[in-house]
Amino acid sequence: MKALVQRVSQASVTVNDTIVGKIGPGLVVFIGVAQGDSQEDASYLANKVVNLRILADQSSKFSLSALDTREDILIVSQFTLLGDTRKGRRPDFTAAAPPDLAKQLYEVFVEQVRTTGLKVETGLFQEHMLVEIHNDGPVTISLESRNK
Repeated sequence: MKALVQRVSQASVTVNDTIVGKIGPGLVVFIGVAQGDSQEDASYLANKVVNLRILADQSSKFSLSALDTREDILIVSQFTLLGDTRKGRRPDFTAAAPPDLAKQLYEVFVEQVRTTGLKVETGLFQEHMLVEIHNDGPVTISLESRNK
């Protein structure tokens, strides 16, 4: 399972001209589920994301997590994180989990983050989404459950 985490001042997800998720300061998390991933991967990444110290303290150092600051989290499914570009010019997505498994593990991830009590918004699984991000920094961190 892969996560791409961005620190934002605000972000939103729109589907069919309707905003389905919107946050203020916090984190946007793009999630890609790979073949072979499990609930353990989803739980590991959820814990890693909410405790990831990429939010600035008073001296502008990365020393605070979303749990420390109680900032919002917007979670968006994105199978393209599993794109393999080593051969040719077109990404190969065969490493991505099939949609039924991906949705199940995406929902496990979302629920694990929600158990923290943080405000959690989401996109819509397997929908075309317009994601507006005001990346703060910019700060972008890539995480993988297989790199524990």
